[in-house]
Amino acid sequence: MSNTTLKRRLLSIIYDSLLILSIMIIGTLPFIAIRYGEAVESNSFNYQFTLFIIIYFFFVGFWSISGRTLGMQSWGLRLETYDGLKPNILQCTVRFFAAILSLVLFGIGFFWQLLDRNNLSLHDRISNTKLTHYPRNKA
Repeated sequence: MSNTTLKRRLLSIIYDSLLILSIMIIGTLPFIAIRYGEAVESNSFNYQFTLFIIIYFFFVGFWSISGRTLGMQSWGLRLETYDGLKPNILQCTVRFFAAILSLVLFGIGFFWQLLDRNNLSLHDRISNTKLTHYPRNKA
């Protein structure tokens, strides 16, 4: 068990972004079907809200059930409370919105990890959670 690096965290985000993009494409199909194959208006509130809910349930669902998304699993990361337990839904929801804030602030919330004495990002701090690296056993 060791702390996570920013590089490992960012690679996990890239992996998860590709998965989310795929799920969002599937989430777009009903909007295309309703419009009989015409382009979806990207500024539609219903469409944007649907995509937001998809992203929310992806992260909060994975974090609260297993403590890791598929990208995190690939890079040996797990989300935990400071006590080493799985975070609850409220902590995961706070982390989700705090991560959006971290990203909107030009990513500074992620780079916060480089200055933090406990290697935590801004959204780790706000949600009272941490990412822990669990190296794979080489059998």
